[in-house]
Amino acid sequence: MAGSYTNAAGSREYKLFIPPGADVRPLPLVVMLHGCTQDPDDFAAGTGMNDAALAQGFFVLYPAQPARANPQRCWNWFKHTHQQRNRGEPALLAELTRDIIARHSIDAQRVYVAGLSAGGAMAAILGNTYPDLYAAVGVHSGLAPGSATDLPSALSAMKSGRGCGQRAASGMPTIVFHGDADTTVHPGNAEQIVAAAAGPTAAVECQQVQGSHDRRCTRHLHRAADGSVIAERWVVHGAPHAWSGGSSKGSYTDGRGPNATREMLRFFFERKHCGVI
Repeated sequence: MAGSYTNAAGSREYKLFIPPGADVRPLPLVVMLHGCTQDPDDFAAGTGMNDAALAQGFFVLYPAQPARANPQRCWNWFKHTHQQRNRGEPALLAELTRDIIARHSIDAQRVYVAGLSAGGAMAAILGNTYPDLYAAVGVHSGLAPGSATDLPSALSAMKSGRGCGQRAASGMPTIVFHGDADTTVHPGNAEQIVAAAAGPTAAVECQQVQGSHDRRCTRHLHRAADGSVIAERWVVHGAPHAWSGGSSKGSYTDGRGPNATREMLRFFFERKHCGVI
């Protein structure tokens, strides 16, 4: 279904996938933030998230970034006015999420946010600024919160992988996918995202994972002192700036895998919180 939401921070259109039997019991919600030049329909087709929602039973919310907010329809993750709680796009997206929770049968303990590229960077910001709302975050080919405060610093962080970033670990459960052949957003940004979530002292365990078509990837598990996994970082070897395991029905996808949609959902649904919405 299509809808729109308006608050003091602005107005956004959105698409909402409602699974069959949604009125029987509260179900999880996954918020999906598209990348630059994309829209909700394109992002849904490329990630296959609606098919997964149909099979597993959860809601999917796709906010749309209009050209009036950014000429390339990018979320404005790189502007200091859109990086804080109760300000700008983070406030708008969080309030939209709360509105959807209030109007549908959604389990408020199982609300998650994921995104690609600029959408991934904004997803990381939402996890950092609204840990009481989102139980876990998925970032594909994105950047860490605070990597930039304006366009020049954004371009620098995207090129070098060495953005400013935040210093204190947020503790937000985070799963990251990034191709090591990405020439749009430097793969080093994936390490910055994990450091922002788990901190530099978390124990790291590395595993080799085989994708399809001889695709290899390395999975890094970052563990807390109690052994629990705070973050996962998947390095997809030879992959470009594209959603891993995605469908050619959408833009910026790489069908060779591994399947980022499946792995993000696994990571999400292993986690929930009892925070105040």
